[in-house]
Amino acid sequence: MGLLGGELAFAHALTAQERESVMALGSRRHYPADTHLLTEGDRSSHVMILDRGWVTVSVSTDRGATRLILGLRGPGELLGEMAALDPHPRSATVRALGPVDARLIPGDAFRRFLALHPRVSGLVIRQLTFRLRSADQERSALASLTVLQRLASRLTELSAAAPSGPYAPSRAGPAPGGPGPAGPVVHLAQDELAATVGATREAVAKALRLLRGQNIVRTGNRMVEILDPDLLALLADGHHEEIPPPRV
Repeated sequence: MGLLGGELAFAHALTAQERESVMALGSRRHYPADTHLLTEGDRSSHVMILDRGWVTVSVSTDRGATRLILGLRGPGELLGEMAALDPHPRSATVRALGPVDARLIPGDAFRRFLALHPRVSGLVIRQLTFRLRSADQERSALASLTVLQRLASRLTELSAAAPSGPYAPSRAGPAPGGPGPAGPVVHLAQDELAATVGATREAVAKALRLLRGQNIVRTGNRMVEILDPDLLALLADGHHEEIPPPRV
């Protein structure tokens, strides 16, 4: 499972000349927090390159208003390329987590640029392939892993995120009466965590209770503090038998 792109962001993989040329195709736009930059089902064809800020990529589910967060994208990432390359509606919604600056490029201009720059076209194909593999892994996890495993895997991933990430871990101060130094803190509410693992808020709350009972995490308002990353990683890998009884 993985929300964060594991490869170099699109714009950062371009040469200086390529980056200058592709950015010149569009105009810079600013979006406040919670704005939809792209909307699932829309038939627009422009692409966007993030200059500043982070966004979520999500799709609707069979549970009505519930959404599944497929990815987190940050500076340098290319968004909306699928709708620019085929005539189908957009497959996901992109929402700003905070203030976002992005370069908006018309789809036809982007397609012409790719036709004239085979190396850049190869970068787009590589990105599409990477995201397809990631989506396949997410579907496999939803079908085969428990909510506890998916949650442990997601917390492990986000707690190791780069400091510039949207949910980057911070260091909490020592907890009163706690067992030594505090661990990394992932700043997410339970409903947001649920959306990243494809589960209900109730199921995630139950899993967090189990993790708290093992002193693996501590929770608070929009935060999960990782107290024992090694045990959390074991749970993510499905090694439940290696988890000791609750500590008292």
